[in-house]
Amino acid sequence: MNNNDYEQFIINIKNRTAIDLSLYKEAQMKRRLTSLHEKRGFQTFADYYRAMSNDEDLFNEFLERMTINVSEFFRNANRWDVLEKKILPRLLKENSRPKIWSAACSTGEEPYTLAMIMAQFMPLSQVSIFATDLDRMILERAKLGLYTDRSLKELPQSYLTKYFDKDPMGYKVNQEVKNAVKFKQQNLLADRFEDKYDLIVCRNVMIYFTEEAKNELYHKFSRALRPGGVLFVGSTEQIFNPATYHFETEDTFFYKKVGIQ
Repeated sequence: MNNNDYEQFIINIKNRTAIDLSLYKEAQMKRRLTSLHEKRGFQTFADYYRAMSNDEDLFNEFLERMTINVSEFFRNANRWDVLEKKILPRLLKENSRPKIWSAACSTGEEPYTLAMIMAQFMPLSQVSIFATDLDRMILERAKLGLYTDRSLKELPQSYLTKYFDKDPMGYKVNQEVKNAVKFKQQNLLADRFEDKYDLIVCRNVMIYFTEEAKNELYHKFSRALRPGGVLFVGSTEQIFNPATYHFETEDTFFYKKVGIQ
């Protein structure tokens, strides 16, 4: 394959969508998208781009393939236990109505998990979780809140009974939990972030970015947190130089913002 073909594809996508594919690890992304365009019968990325420019379904399929949408409730359950028993009690002492963001939330399991945990500390009607993802179609699935057993394997039975309704297709998050989460489309690498967050959860996403992109994102997350706020990352995403971003380790995979804004 002519590498110029892929490089021009990157330029075309960035011009149209502001998504910069060069910030993703090239080997993984190129392999994934090559498989997709060949499956659809296109010989080159140029042919594929021309086709998707006139076919919304093809374009949405591209967006879904390039984003990583693997999630489940209470993924790596022991870390959520640390959040509930150690991190949140401190944050709640400092702010009784914490500002919380689930970044790259995929199909919604993570922000709904956050809402259910917050409900252990306050009425769900007072819980507000901001949740974002790049993929608009994935966000629509998240808003629907319908999940199969695969997503629920780590969910405590008491939570399943209290916060879900049985559905012919699986289990549906109840309306009270849904009301606690506000979903919005967002490009982490290009868009500006709000600030003064108490807690930002961004897990199992950074591993797909280049080192340069990760460095920029950690700086952006740090600026978005208030002093004392926490960034919660995935189990393969340990930050080895947290002080670079005005972080200190509060627990494994939890980083507390310290110092200046």
